[in-house]
Amino acid sequence: MINEIIKLIDPNKFELFFKEEELKDKDYIIVKPTYMSICAADQRYYQGKRSREILNKKLPLTLIHECVGKVVYDSQGEFKQNEKVVLIPNTPTIEDDLIKENYRKGSYFRSSTIDGFMQNIVFIRRDRCISIEGIKENIASLLELMSVSVNAIENFKINSIKKYNRIGIWGPGSVGYITYILLKEYFPDTKIAIVGTSHEKLNYYPFADEKYLVTELGEDFKVDHAFECVGGMGSETAVNQIIDHINPQGTISLLGVSEEPIRINTRMVLEKGLILLGNSRSGYEDFEKAVKILKNPKIQEYIEKIISEEVEINNINDIYKAFDNDIVNSFKTIMKWKM
Repeated sequence: MINEIIKLIDPNKFELFFKEEELKDKDYIIVKPTYMSICAADQRYYQGKRSREILNKKLPLTLIHECVGKVVYDSQGEFKQNEKVVLIPNTPTIEDDLIKENYRKGSYFRSSTIDGFMQNIVFIRRDRCISIEGIKENIASLLELMSVSVNAIENFKINSIKKYNRIGIWGPGSVGYITYILLKEYFPDTKIAIVGTSHEKLNYYPFADEKYLVTELGEDFKVDHAFECVGGMGSETAVNQIIDHINPQGTISLLGVSEEPIRINTRMVLEKGLILLGNSRSGYEDFEKAVKILKNPKIQEYIEKIISEEVEINNINDIYKAFDNDIVNSFKTIMKWKM
């Protein structure tokens, strides 16, 4: 069959490609995308914020790794026709009992090392799909982002000292918001403080135990652990402020992505015995946990609040509209995929 695939061929320039594809492997199924969410990583390609060396290496590239869809065909009958599923972008190629699949060498990742989900149909390994029946599809398109926070929290549980009186989250954007919601699920008795640079974002947290502007933190403000969800060059300021306010032997979970190296106060990291814990992407088990959590109607209600806009996609011009609007939207832009 002929598949229609949208590729970014250069910053700010999409093009439609046609590809002959055939289902030859029983381990693969065919899925029709229905809803997608635009990630900051997609925007870095679209806006040309990656280095020219990286752009030359990876483009043309099909973007989007946050996606749900409906099953078109499964030769083995494991998934029913039209069953709603979330698509897992990470694809491991080797087994390892110690290294999680999203950190293994040889793993492929949609919209980075292989094409993403902006296609008419997607040929995907069956072990990269999980049923999402009972969850609204537009909200479910944020499951990949939720799974990233699940991965971070699971890593945090393993590596942190068991002292959870107060946890701080720096960065009240989409990653920080979802991390807050999930931390409350994992640690319901812990006080969680959200720290940001603007009242506008902090106003999205009426449920927060505590919320502060970065300029409001006094010397007596202390956290046992912290999650850095800022990203960009703002990560440098955030990490160093966390180091100042974290208690000895605390864990700093890093989720913010910075294109350039940042400078941190390693002297105080050593003096306090801190753990800097890196987190990136997610795997099947993280998605399973995220799906289970999102089936709670109350959690769906919280997550839906960070959908800034939903754009119906019927042609390439609609894609430009979605990506351009996403640049100025406060939180997540969802694409209702009709191509």
